[in-house]
Amino acid sequence: MSEIQILTRRGTVVSLQLEILDNFKNQFRGTLLKHGDEEYDQARKVWNGTIDKRPALIARCRGAADVMAVVNFAREHQLAISIRSGGHNVSGAAISEQGLVIDLSHMRSVQVNPRERVARAEGGALLGDLDHETTAFGLAAPVGVVSETGVAGLTLHGGTGWLMRKHGLTIDNLLAVEIVTSDGRLLRASADEHPDLFWALRGGGGNFGVATAFEFKLHPIPESITFAMPVYPLEMAAQVIAGCRDYMNDAPEELMVLGTYWSAPPIADIPEEHHGKPVVILLGCYSGPAENAEKVTGPLRSLAEPIADLTSAMSWKDLQRLLDEDYPNGKYYYWKSIYLDRLDEAVMAVMEEYARSRPSPETSIDIWHMGGAMSRVEPTATAFFNRRIPFMVAIEANWSERADSDANIAWARALHKALQPFSSGGNYLNFPGYVEDQDAMLRGAYGGNLERLKQIKTKYDPDNLFPGLLNIKPG
Repeated sequence: MSEIQILTRRGTVVSLQLEILDNFKNQFRGTLLKHGDEEYDQARKVWNGTIDKRPALIARCRGAADVMAVVNFAREHQLAISIRSGGHNVSGAAISEQGLVIDLSHMRSVQVNPRERVARAEGGALLGDLDHETTAFGLAAPVGVVSETGVAGLTLHGGTGWLMRKHGLTIDNLLAVEIVTSDGRLLRASADEHPDLFWALRGGGGNFGVATAFEFKLHPIPESITFAMPVYPLEMAAQVIAGCRDYMNDAPEELMVLGTYWSAPPIADIPEEHHGKPVVILLGCYSGPAENAEKVTGPLRSLAEPIADLTSAMSWKDLQRLLDEDYPNGKYYYWKSIYLDRLDEAVMAVMEEYARSRPSPETSIDIWHMGGAMSRVEPTATAFFNRRIPFMVAIEANWSERADSDANIAWARALHKALQPFSSGGNYLNFPGYVEDQDAMLRGAYGGNLERLKQIKTKYDPDNLFPGLLNIKPG
């Protein structure tokens, strides 16, 4: 084979001579993979098993210089590109069908300066990589809730997690981003350098370049964190969810809670007759003083008679890995999100109805209690706009057999539609479905910040080389 067929940004397919690729390899220290290469099939996979795309080329980078070389190559040949960072990818946007994938998955280094309480993570790092290094010094960055999540994707779209009520979103603790822009330059974006780009990167996704490193402000974390996990029967869902809602109105910001409609796991601590049955579980992370843990988490565990109480104390690193086994690599996933203005009986009735009709017992409906530090940041202070909404619902359809895909996706979409009467709009882009109805998603995610994002896109990526998860087109 003397050439490969590859997609351009105009949507046409062109022939790229292998001689051109050989010349490019002289500027590239990483690995360039194409159909037929030994590592190609593994490299094209992402965490979500529903994604089955075949890019023409995968450029596996080893450092920022490699990224610069690939960006220049893609711009010169007008190639369609995608960016794979951690690869914990729900929507599949990380893999460009018949295009060029800029792969940072081998760039996972993390360094911590404990004196300054700052961590620097490369663009392909996972949350577990970051947690491993920071917890050695009794520190943590406010990030997501599954350790195999990619740092880059989580951060660039906001970053919700166990510490967000106390310390804000991940982007609220971001000090700088090193990024390769469409002209092939490596820039440092911070409050002092390219502040307009730094504003856009805090929520604007991968629209502005390839983020090769992130710097985070770290916070002291207790050696032992109390994680409340009472399990209630679904019949008590309305009482439990309403009680949790009322309690969280005045709860200390060290407490973050998810209310989850799910299935009772088949473990010894839960009576066997409940195994696999629909339940409501409260997941409450308390990161405050240990002596106050019982007082703070106790009310969550006595809202009704629980089936079981799985509350325990653990380290931050163990907490971050607690949910990993429920989200294994290669399972089938379809996740959507919606913000809710209220959490009343009508809303809970819809969620209970859909909890009973889930096609897969692995599926969950998660209620995130927002507020606290993240809500005190002005909506215009960063690109992330939806800061004043009290609740977010994550619709997590998870299943194990490809043949069940249509039923599970249809269920998630139907629930999303059923919840719309209780929402004034908005969506969280780390739970984006397959990015359907892009115009509505853009307006919902960015609100009044969208026009400024378009202006910054025009400045740093005027030819729209970087489509991002949700493409912000130049103004």
